[in-house]
This record gives sequence, C-alpha cells and structure tokens, in this order.
Amino acid sequence: MVSASRVLVWSETDSPVGPITLAMTGKGLCRLDFAKGAQAPLFLERWAKEWLGSIQLERNDLELRSVAQQLNEYFEGNRRRFDVPVDLYGTAFQKLVWQQLQTIPYGEVRSYKDVAQAMGAPKAVRAVGGANNRNPVSIIVPCHRVVGSNGSLVGYGGGLEIKEFLLGLEGALPRQARA
Repeated sequence: MVSASRVLVWSETDSPVGPITLAMTGKGLCRLDFAKGAQAPLFLERWAKEWLGSIQLERNDLELRSVAQQLNEYFEGNRRRFDVPVDLYGTAFQKLVWQQLQTIPYGEVRSYKDVAQAMGAPKAVRAVGGANNRNPVSIIVPCHRVVGSNGSLVGYGGGLEIKEFLLGLEGALPRQARA
C-alpha cells in the first residue's frame, strides 16, 4: 500500500460512460472522477492540495487494478456491491450524507428529501443536494441513486446522461425520467 499522507496514487480506466480517473491514499479510494484526459492529474493535484496538503502524485495502474476490475464487473452487470475501502474527505455533514448514500440498495432510488429524513435532518434537503454534488467517489458511493422528489433526474457531477445510464444499468430509472 501507499503512504497515507505523502503519496496519492492514481490511474485511469475505460468504461461505457468514458474514461474514469481513480485516486487512492494508503487508506483507500479517495477520488473517482469522470476523467478529463490530460487534465486529470491537474484536477487531482488541485483537489489534493485542498484536502491533503502537499502530496506526490504517482500513476500506478497496478495499485488500482482491483478497483478498475470491480467497476468493470459493475458495468457488465455482474456486481451490485463494491468491496473497495474508501478514504473520504469532506465536511462532517458531507460524510454523514455519503454514509447515508451507501445504504441505498442497487436498483433503487431515493429523493433528496428521503435522504435528509433518513439522516434525521428533514429540513436539510438543499444541504443534502450540495453534499451529494461534492461526493468524491461517485458510483462507489452511489449518489446517482438520488433523484428529485417527483422522480426527475436532477443534478449529477458527471452529467445527467451518465446518471441516466447508471440508473438504467441498475434497472432503477424512474418512470418520469423515461419520458
């Protein structure tokens, strides 16, 4: 494993929704982004500076091979749960939201209001949306499973077409979104 504080290992993998950039500390996966090509390391460095301070960015496809393999299995329809350690960086509230997102089963959706209520903060719907948008490891922490209260596909960092693809893959596309 890599050092938890000094080295951030990263890799890219192909997927049906385009390239995905993965990054990991010694504790686990800390970023999953829909890659921006040659810009990916620059975005990782900017994010790492905010949350980790000074780091060494090191590409290591072998180190992240098991994560890429689990994502491939997911996209092939052969994996419903991920067995990937995560190392999440965010505010205390964001981490609570991300923890709640991990309870949403494969093939199901919840509204932002449902998530807020499940957290015991029914008035925090907008804050839940904001935390959902800042999820650093989408797909693994399934923020795509959160929809508007009327079932509409609202907000997704990777773009609504990717959210629609992921929900379709899981058989969870809300009826209102199919129109």
